[in-house]
Amino acid sequence: MSSIPPDPAPVGPPRRRWIRPAVVVGVLALAAIGAGLAWRWTHSQPPAAVAAKAGAPGGGSRGGGFGGGRFAAEANRVQPVTAVAAKRGDVNVVQTALGTVVALRTVTVRPRVDGLLQEIDFADGTLVNAGAVLARIDPAPFQVALEQAEGQLARDAAQLANARVDLDRYRTLLAQDSIASQQVDQQAALVKQLEGTVKVDQAAVDNARLQLSYTRITAPITGRLGLRLVDAGNIVHSSDANGIAVITQVHPITVLFAIPQDALPRVLERMRAGEKLAVEAWDRDQKTLLERGTLASIDNQIDVTTGTVKLKAELPNPEGRLFPNQFVNVLMVVDTHRGVVVAPSAAIQRNSQGSAVWVVRADDTATLRPVATGPVDGAYVEIDSGLEPGERVVTDGVDRIREGAKVEVVTPGAAAPGAASGPAARGAHKRNGQGRRPREHAGPGNAGAQ
Repeated sequence: MSSIPPDPAPVGPPRRRWIRPAVVVGVLALAAIGAGLAWRWTHSQPPAAVAAKAGAPGGGSRGGGFGGGRFAAEANRVQPVTAVAAKRGDVNVVQTALGTVVALRTVTVRPRVDGLLQEIDFADGTLVNAGAVLARIDPAPFQVALEQAEGQLARDAAQLANARVDLDRYRTLLAQDSIASQQVDQQAALVKQLEGTVKVDQAAVDNARLQLSYTRITAPITGRLGLRLVDAGNIVHSSDANGIAVITQVHPITVLFAIPQDALPRVLERMRAGEKLAVEAWDRDQKTLLERGTLASIDNQIDVTTGTVKLKAELPNPEGRLFPNQFVNVLMVVDTHRGVVVAPSAAIQRNSQGSAVWVVRADDTATLRPVATGPVDGAYVEIDSGLEPGERVVTDGVDRIREGAKVEVVTPGAAAPGAASGPAARGAHKRNGQGRRPREHAGPGNAGAQ
């Protein structure tokens, strides 16, 4: 009897999966946050940028290069710049060096006799004239020595006078044939002997008087005194190494500095021609001119270790702004290029190809032109080629222009339409044009750049 399998379980409809309400709420919240951020970013953009993006091809993407939008507007706008015309002038070729101020003369004041330092008659750091009394040594011992020498002189002088009277008497008796001539000769020799003694006594008196004068210590030169090295009441000696004070002559004063040996021929050539090379002494920051002078002398040999030669300049220093052993920056004019084209140093742009300037053409457009530059004198530089007198070069605002851009030349320091304002802009205009301006070329007699 065959077995009949049981009927399979009935298959019902599939069970429906329910989405949890928390998931739906989370999705809606994220969508709302995204929409809010998109609205805020869109409304935070400048109107010009939104308009540029709306008109750009490709659903608001940026146009290429300066083809549209804010970049095209900035490129086509007239840019305010500061420009100065190139001109002809004289440019000084300046040799710079680090120098040391040296007193023209330095004297250590020492006593010339030994004794008690009775008083000090000077104040530290004051200016004194030659011959001024600085200190006094007790003169009593020297006064006694002088009087003793004078007494010895008086005694010997009296003996000499008596011997001369006797000699005259003996000569009279000899004429009368009353005495021997030998006695007359002996008296004459005695007179000569006493004359020699009187001369020795006179020298002793002069020496004692000289020693007495040395008790007044005077300044041997005119200059500035340093700090006193000994106080009153001490016993001083002529052999003292330190002395009582040091005097330095600071009017005029000298500066020692060294230049490379390659620059020496040009200096020698001008000195042989009888020219006085101008020398300026500036402070360490090169912001303050301390004194002007001229080159005085050149050393007779070159330092083989440094390849330099020492030079000495003499400066008047009437106000005493230079002190011995002070370090200064030295500027010496070794040559002058006359009647050359000059332009402000601020106009020179440096790149890998060399130097260039932005030139403002007659139609107020800017073009970048390469130039060959020469020596720099203050705020101006010599232009050897690439620029003609009268052509305007941009000194401020080069970062806002490009080749062929329209520019508007403004006066330095004046606010131009559309120009930046505020401390930064004012500082840029203030810095423009600083430095010395070369004199206009007026002929062979024109002086160097100022």
